[in-house]
Amino acid sequence: MELTEDRIIAAPRATVWAALFDPEVLKACVPGCQELTGSAKDGFDAVVVQKVGPVKATFKGAVTMADVVEGESCTLVGEGKGGAAGFAKGEARVALEDAEGGATKLSYVVDAKVGGKLAQLGSRIVDGFARKMAQDFFTHFQEQVEPPKPDAESAEPDDAPKKGWLKRTFSS
Repeated sequence: MELTEDRIIAAPRATVWAALFDPEVLKACVPGCQELTGSAKDGFDAVVVQKVGPVKATFKGAVTMADVVEGESCTLVGEGKGGAAGFAKGEARVALEDAEGGATKLSYVVDAKVGGKLAQLGSRIVDGFARKMAQDFFTHFQEQVEPPKPDAESAEPDDAPKKGWLKRTFSS
């Protein structure tokens, strides 16, 4: 299964690049990640709990960085074993380039494979799961890297009457 997507992240390229190698950021981005130790240089060891269809498993595995071109691109390569559930292997090739307004365009291609009981679930379930995992990872990554957006509700004075979403949309 291969998935390709581009995202515009409202942060400078150097910030996005640094976050790709930050274990705390990565741990916060991997859905179901219970533990992540190590470093980008030496590789990370991870424990991830996931449910794929009817199969719930704890995967223990490793993530390494490969093909690193400083500030431009890298490949995150991961492999996890889930005991009787089987195994999962994958890689995400990530490329960064400058975008308008000081933002960064992050492009990725994810390739994932599974074996064991997981493979018996059928490609539709497994592909859907892999797609959701990749999208969730990069959505969380974007949330971690971008500065917080001001809340529209908090922009109104405290004593102002509260408006519902419809009135907020059509007033002004």
